[in-house]
Amino acid sequence: MAWYMVAGAWTKLVILSAYDPMILGSSSRGSIFVGNEKEDSMKKNMRILVGFCVVLALIASPVFAAGSQEQAPSAPKSLSILVYITGVVAGSPPYTALAEGATEFAAENANVTVKVYEAGFNQAQWEEQLTSLVATGEYDIVLGSNPSLPELCVNVGKKFPNQKFIITDAQMVGNPQIRTYLYNQYEQSLYLGYLAGLVTTSNMTYANKDLKIGFIAAQEYPLLNKHMVPGFLAGAQMVNPGITVDFRVIGNWFDANKAAELASSMKAAGVDVFASIAGGAAQGLFKVAKEQGAYIVFHNTNEYQAAPGLVVGCGSMEQKKLVKEVLADVMAGKVQYGTATTVGAKEGYLGFLANESYTQNLPQDIRTKFDAFMNDIRAGKVAYTVPAL
Repeated sequence: MAWYMVAGAWTKLVILSAYDPMILGSSSRGSIFVGNEKEDSMKKNMRILVGFCVVLALIASPVFAAGSQEQAPSAPKSLSILVYITGVVAGSPPYTALAEGATEFAAENANVTVKVYEAGFNQAQWEEQLTSLVATGEYDIVLGSNPSLPELCVNVGKKFPNQKFIITDAQMVGNPQIRTYLYNQYEQSLYLGYLAGLVTTSNMTYANKDLKIGFIAAQEYPLLNKHMVPGFLAGAQMVNPGITVDFRVIGNWFDANKAAELASSMKAAGVDVFASIAGGAAQGLFKVAKEQGAYIVFHNTNEYQAAPGLVVGCGSMEQKKLVKEVLADVMAGKVQYGTATTVGAKEGYLGFLANESYTQNLPQDIRTKFDAFMNDIRAGKVAYTVPAL
């Protein structure tokens, strides 16, 4: 038995002796063909045997296997990861989870290295910075989390066709350098909107009769405009079809003063329950809620203590869990670039933090209705259609 390189892969090839009685024949007594008169015949059999074994090895190779269109991604022996943060980690729980997931994975696995790079808030510089980092050739994959990041990676990838990108909270199909994982934010917005609808129609201290809920965003982008805001309103209208949403945009991810101005204006216009996708700027919303009295439901992270008693519900997004699972797939050679996956509550990547703060902040009747709704969401019993991006 020996190992041979066949079609780029090591293949075990068993060569049986030309004098093996199982190959050349034997008498009933186990004798083999020997003697000068059989020498040419044995040499011929030997050549046939070796050739036959090589052909079998080639057929077994994935390159030659019938029906195989592509080779599976190879499993790397080492992995160098660039965690590219489009913003800063501080004040952004999704980015914190992204960075922590990658660094924890590196700590748990030999031959894995991680660099976390914060690109800051100047979006005009994001592509240039990423290009410079990729140009070093140091990173096997670029890992990021931003709905707008795939398009940027397409541009960078054209210059570096061997670079691979993995992006969460985003969706793109068909680019062989990019793999995306989209959280079903329409679904999360739907159940947070349902809770907002229960609160705004309640007799809670700061609820009014105007049937207005609010949504403050840092910037507009397709996932926000097509999934999150519509989902938030649709969920609220499952409680009362007369509910409307007041949607405002800050213009960046850090201006807490502008967020406070918008929240104050919306409060004066009748909004009593807010949602926000605004990064660090959301601190302005928390400030207004505490000073003027308003309720908040929050996407993705635990923010109950940001405005105690007023943040009445928090969704959860299992970013760290997803990141570590995806990186494990990279190491195992299982990631299929060019494809996209959507994950939500049913798959265990979105949820709701029904902790002690939730219990204390909401009356029993609201919690009973909302808990039943969440159970139906997890079971796939709530009918809804996710709009196309």
